[in-house]
Amino acid sequence: MRTKDLLAATATGLWRWDNVSGEVTLDAETARLLGLPAEPTELSEAAMRSRLHPADFAEITGIVNLSVTESSVAEARLRVMDSAGRVLRTVRTRSRAFLRSDTDHTDYELVGTVQEIFETQPGTASPHAPATGDWRRSREAFLLDAGRALAEAHSTAEVLRVAAGLSMPGFSPDGLAVFGIEGDRISVIGHHGHRQGDLAPFVDMPLDTDYPAAEVVRTGRAIYLPTPEDYRRRYPATWPLAAAFHRASWAFLPLVSAGRTVGAWMAAFGTPVAFTPDERSVLTTVARMLAQALARAGDQESRRELTDGLQRSMMPTVHPDIPGMTVAARYVPTGGGLEVGGDWYDMITLPSGRIALVIGDVQGHDVRAAGLMGQLRIALRAYASEGHHPDAVLSRASRFLSGINDTEFGGEDPRFATCLYIEVDPATGLLDIARAGHPDPTVRMADGTVLVRPTAGGLPLGIVPDTDYPTTRLVLEPGETMLVCTDGLIETGGHDLESGWARLRKVIETYGAEDPSGNATAMAAPTLEDAAGLEKLADALVRAVHGPPSYHTTGPFMDRREDDIAMLLLCREGGSCGVGTGGTAAHRPVRRTVLTVKQAEPERIAEARHQVRDVLHDWSDEDQVDSAVLMVSEMVTNVLMHTDGDALLVAEITGEKGSRRIRVDVADSSDELPHRRTPGELASSGRGLVLMELLAGAWGVDPRGDGKSTWFELYEDAAGGAEPSLADLSAPTAAGSAGPPADPLPEPAA
Repeated sequence: MRTKDLLAATATGLWRWDNVSGEVTLDAETARLLGLPAEPTELSEAAMRSRLHPADFAEITGIVNLSVTESSVAEARLRVMDSAGRVLRTVRTRSRAFLRSDTDHTDYELVGTVQEIFETQPGTASPHAPATGDWRRSREAFLLDAGRALAEAHSTAEVLRVAAGLSMPGFSPDGLAVFGIEGDRISVIGHHGHRQGDLAPFVDMPLDTDYPAAEVVRTGRAIYLPTPEDYRRRYPATWPLAAAFHRASWAFLPLVSAGRTVGAWMAAFGTPVAFTPDERSVLTTVARMLAQALARAGDQESRRELTDGLQRSMMPTVHPDIPGMTVAARYVPTGGGLEVGGDWYDMITLPSGRIALVIGDVQGHDVRAAGLMGQLRIALRAYASEGHHPDAVLSRASRFLSGINDTEFGGEDPRFATCLYIEVDPATGLLDIARAGHPDPTVRMADGTVLVRPTAGGLPLGIVPDTDYPTTRLVLEPGETMLVCTDGLIETGGHDLESGWARLRKVIETYGAEDPSGNATAMAAPTLEDAAGLEKLADALVRAVHGPPSYHTTGPFMDRREDDIAMLLLCREGGSCGVGTGGTAAHRPVRRTVLTVKQAEPERIAEARHQVRDVLHDWSDEDQVDSAVLMVSEMVTNVLMHTDGDALLVAEITGEKGSRRIRVDVADSSDELPHRRTPGELASSGRGLVLMELLAGAWGVDPRGDGKSTWFELYEDAAGGAEPSLADLSAPTAAGSAGPPADPLPEPAA
C-alpha cells in the first residue's frame, strides 16, 4: 500500500507551508478537515489564517519557531472555524521544518500531517488535554516574574539563586544545574536540589563525554528525555551516574548569548513530564533569560573587578603605627559597571615628623575621574613632601588641576575636586586643617558626643587657579575620634548633608554604649584605641549606609551603592575614645569644643551658636540651652564689634549627667573691660551684661596678659530654680582656678 493510500485510510491529511512565499499546499483530506472541498488546493497565508482560531494561529507560530530552533517536531491542536465564526472541529498537526539555507533560519518549508481529534465522552479523560486559558495566563505571569527577578540579579550567585527558586506552572523541576564552559571542558557552576558532593562526577568533564549537557554544548540543541528508558537508551555510559538521583524526566537546554553557546541548563523532574510544546516553550524561554542574565552578571562582575582593581591600586596603605594614635580607613566603590569613582584618601609622612591625612573626591564616575584622582593624589603627596603648609598645598593642587583641565582637555568638560587636608601633630593632637569644598570633619568626644567641627574653607580644587584656603586649627583631645569622609557616606539613600550627618551621628554615638543591663551592644569594642575596635566602627558606618548584608540581593533592598565612599577614622590615645562615660571623678570625660571667629568672618557667629547647641544636645533643660546660645551670640558679637581682634570660644562641660556644669569662655586680645550700661527703650545695644546677669548661673570677666576672657557658667541641677551647689561652684574652671568663680564686674557709680 502506498503512503498516500495509507494516510487516506487513516483519515490523515498532509500539508506544506512555504515560510518565504507564504503559500500553503493542502491535499484532499486536509482541505476537507479545514472545511474546504475535498480536493488538493493551494491557499495564501491569509486564507489559511482565516480558517483557524486566531489564538491557535498565534500559538502555532511560536511552536513552529521553537521547532526551527531546536530542529524538533512541532505539535499543536487547532480549532477550525467556518465563515460564521463557529468551530467546525479540532485537529492535531505534527510538523517539521526543513531549512533550505544554513545561514537563514527563516527560509524553510514546513511539512506535516493533520488529523481530526474527536471530543472525549463525559467521564473519560484525554491523555493530551489542550492547554487551557488559565494555564496560559499562569505561564505568562510566571515568565514575567522570572524575567523581572533575573533582570535584577547583579552577580552570578544571585542569578543561580533566582533560577533555583523558579516555580514553573504545572511542572516544577526539583533538581537544577547550570554548566559552564572552560576551554574544552564543561563543569557545574551552580546547582539546586542536590546535596554537596552529589555532582562531583559532573564537575569537570571533557566536551566529548557521552552526556546530555556536553552534547547540548557541542550542538547548541536542546535535549528532552521524558523517561528513564530514553535516558538509558541514548546515554548508556552516563546513565548509571544519573540513575542514582531517581529522577523521572530531564530537560537539557543550551544557554546562548550573542549567538554563542556559553553553557547548558539542566532541569530534572521527580515526576514524569511529557515535554509538550507549551512546556518546551516555557523551558526554552527560561533558558534564554537565564543565559542573558548570566552573561550580564559575568560582564558586570568583570567590570567591577576591573574597577575595584584600578581604584584600589591607587589607594595607599594607611600606617596604623602612628605614635599615640590609631587609624582606620575604608574605600567602597560604587556598584555600577565601569563607574570608576574619583574618591580617594591618603596618609603622608611629612619632613617635620608630622602626619598629613588627605581625603578628596574628583567630580564624575568614569575612567577620567579615576585618572584625575591618581594624578591629583600624586601632586598632593609631592607638595606635602616639600614641607608646604596645608593652605599652600591646596593652592598648588588647585593650580595643578586647573592646568590639567586647560592643557589636556582644552578647557572642555572641566572637572573639579573637593579635598580636606589635615596636618596632624601626634604628640599634641594639634590639627591644622585646610578645606576645599569638602564636608567638615566630625569629632566624637570622650563622653560619646559627636560634633561636626566647622572649618574655614575655599572653593573646590580646579575651579580657580589661584585660590586661598584659610587654615583652621583644632585640638584632638585624648580619647577623641575624628571622622573624615566623602559625601558618598553622607548623602547615599536620598539624604542631604544635615540628615546624613544625623544618621551617622546616631551610629557613632551608640557605638560601644551599654544597655540598662550593663551589656555592651553587639558592635561594641573594648576601646577605640584598639585597632580592631576602630575597624569595627568603620564597618558599622558602612553598614548604616548600604544596609545589612541581607540587603545585598534582588528586590527593593538591593545593595545601595549610589556613590563611592572614602573614609578615615583617627583616634587619639590616652582616653576611652568615646566608649562609655564611666571613670573616677578625676578622670571623668570632659566635653569640650573650641572655635575661633575672626574679624573678617562674622558669619561664623552662627556656627558658634550651632556648636554650643550641639554640645548641649542632651542637656536636661531646653531653656538653659537657649540661654547659653543667646549669651554666646552676645559675647562673640561684642568682640567683633568693640575690638580689633578675633574671638576664641571655649565651651566645656564637666560632671555627671543631671548635675553637670557648662563653662563658656570667649577670649579676645583687647584689655578694655566691658561696662554695664542702661540702654533706652529704642537702643540697639548695651544689654549684653544685663542678659548675662539674668541668665547665667555665674559670670565674670578675667583680665589676662594678652587681653581678657568673658565667661559664664550654667548648672544643670539648678534648672528648676535651685541654687548652684558648693561642689559645682568650687569645681575647676577651664583656666585652672580652683576657687569659686570671679565676682561679676561691680556696677559703675552713677
